[in-house]
Amino acid sequence: MFGSGDSKNAHLMQLDGAAENLRLFKADVLDSAALAAAVEGCEGVFHVASPVPADKIVDPESEVMVPAVKGTVNILEVCSSMKVQKAVVVSSTSSVHFNPSWPQGKPKDESCWSDKKVCAQHELWYCLAKTVAEETAWEYAEKNGLNVVTICPCIVFGPQLQPVVNTSSELLVYVLKGGPNAMNDMLWHIVDVRDVADALLLVYEKPESSGRYISAPNYITTKAILDLLKKTYPDYNYVNCKAEVDHNSPITPISSAKLRNLGWKPRELEETLLDSIEYYRKTGILQDGEEEGHACRLPDLFRFFHAAEE
Repeated sequence: MFGSGDSKNAHLMQLDGAAENLRLFKADVLDSAALAAAVEGCEGVFHVASPVPADKIVDPESEVMVPAVKGTVNILEVCSSMKVQKAVVVSSTSSVHFNPSWPQGKPKDESCWSDKKVCAQHELWYCLAKTVAEETAWEYAEKNGLNVVTICPCIVFGPQLQPVVNTSSELLVYVLKGGPNAMNDMLWHIVDVRDVADALLLVYEKPESSGRYISAPNYITTKAILDLLKKTYPDYNYVNCKAEVDHNSPITPISSAKLRNLGWKPRELEETLLDSIEYYRKTGILQDGEEEGHACRLPDLFRFFHAAEE
């Protein structure tokens, strides 16, 4: 994390009560000493930091594997040394989706894990990093007796705090602005960032919470999302979508029943989408210019949404 004087954190200090209740530490997940200074005195820790590159990954080991895996181990080791009561680790449905052995037609749940070999073969480095990092977290927790819970969110949309568009939001911006490449008609799993925050607090505060929790309450196809958005916002260019459904997509139905049974009550999909777009409109993210943060591009992370050229 950047220090409290860094311009990238200015928006955090504008939050209600930040001056009295928010303290920022400059730390790197690969620097255990800096992490220890931040964690000292804490009863609970939320580990949410992991690289989500928008560009094509050139060096998977240094760009995503080491920060995700070693960073997670460092955090958990510090939690153990500081006697933290519960650590909540943010994983991803990327650690769930890519499992070709899962029974066809059965919604994926917390017992499903992405196949690491499949991720590597298809150069899905972010997915591989999240899978290995979460597996490593569970191995550490079992070996060292640390109380760990993991949350696996899907694609996260919703109003942002920071002024620059993040990687997941670039996907929705690409759809609205009509990016240059057509998209496959495939399944999207979407969760609101505010509901992810609620889920994190829920699993932390509930003493009975344990294991993995999938946070993926809503799904929709590419064609359906275009139809929905065009009704409310007809004036955008919109991306082209292939007429045929992509039956080869690894993204299949997934269940959040375990998290709902804990008391999680997520928003409806339409509210998330419309609130996201209103934020983009308000902050100028949907402007036509190619200034920093506003370029119309599909992040490499989501390249499987691209339709093959005919």
